[in-house]
Amino acid sequence: MQTRWRTVDIVVASIIAVAFAGVFYAWNNLWTALENGFALPWRAVIYGVWLVPAVLGPLVIRKPGAGLFTELVAAIVSALFGSAWGLSVIVSGLVQGIGGEFGFAATGYRSYKLGNALIAGGLAGAGATLFDLSTYYSDVFTTGQKWTYAALVVLSGAVIAGAGSWALQRALSKTGVLDRFPSGRERVAV
Repeated sequence: MQTRWRTVDIVVASIIAVAFAGVFYAWNNLWTALENGFALPWRAVIYGVWLVPAVLGPLVIRKPGAGLFTELVAAIVSALFGSAWGLSVIVSGLVQGIGGEFGFAATGYRSYKLGNALIAGGLAGAGATLFDLSTYYSDVFTTGQKWTYAALVVLSGAVIAGAGSWALQRALSKTGVLDRFPSGRERVAV
């Protein structure tokens, strides 16, 4: 396994991060719009979109630190775009990236299968939950709402960030755009 980052690794991870920072900008607006119509814990169903870089980065780059790098850069750019949460979004990106990183570190960065992506997405959601419940919702949610929120964020992370990133990486691989990466050289027979 190659652990040394090439210039192309840094560039592609940064492109993924900046692209998702743009997605985050729109997602922030959706989250805020749902504030009045949904009970707070139930908005967590859509949370996984914020976790995609933590899973997609490692699936594409396949090097230690890719999830942390991609999620953290996306959070920094999101803060620069004017996130409603200000600079705290950077700390949020840090814990989400660390959580996503664990899903691949558990196998020594040797497996990038759907199961690893699901675990990485769920762990990114767990990191997000710990940060959110201690920073934003400690006095807002009842104990039951906190457990509901946690379960929904972890599930959303597994499904949207985990399975979604896995499907996105496979789709990108089929186009040939990832041919410079091990993830792009895995051809799947259809």
